Amino acid sequence: MYKKAQEEMVGFAVIVVIVGVILLVALGFMLNNSDEEVVESYEIESFLQSSLQFTTDCENEIGFLSLQNLIIACNKENRCLDDKNSCDVLNSTLNNLVKNGWQAGEESAIKGYNFKIIIDEKIELELKKGNETSSYKSGFQGFAKSGSDYEVSLDIYS
Repeated sequence: MYKKAQEEMVGFAVIVVIVGVILLVALGFMLNNSDEEVVESYEIESFLQSSLQFTTDCENEIGFLSLQNLIIACNKENRCLDDKNSCDVLNSTLNNLVKNGWQAGEESAIKGYNFKIIIDEKIELELKKGNETSSYKSGFQGFAKSGSDYEVSLDIYS
């Protein structure tokens, strides 16, 4: 009789340990999920790099311009073949890319963003949305062309 009672006690203890481990694993997953939505700097850098290679709908004699070449064309006040202002195309293209790439809002993990194009240390274009907070990650891409220094930066606020 005592042996059967001991077996039942050991079985109960094993069940309690298994349930405890399952609860700890579940708690770990729940705590980890909140960190998944936080943006990392490498994601911002990748976004900027790929955005600069994005093909726009502004065409010149050679072909459709990448965003990087469109920034240069806008700085030189060049027009697209269809007579669109290159700066207008740049502004609308960037608005779409940044707005769709970084959904900012109060209920989102991303509270706001600030996208800048700086040419020779002067801000030429700035797109802002949402709130600036003390918690943010940044990305930066620089390039030079025809004696001008271009900087593209993006701050993501969480």
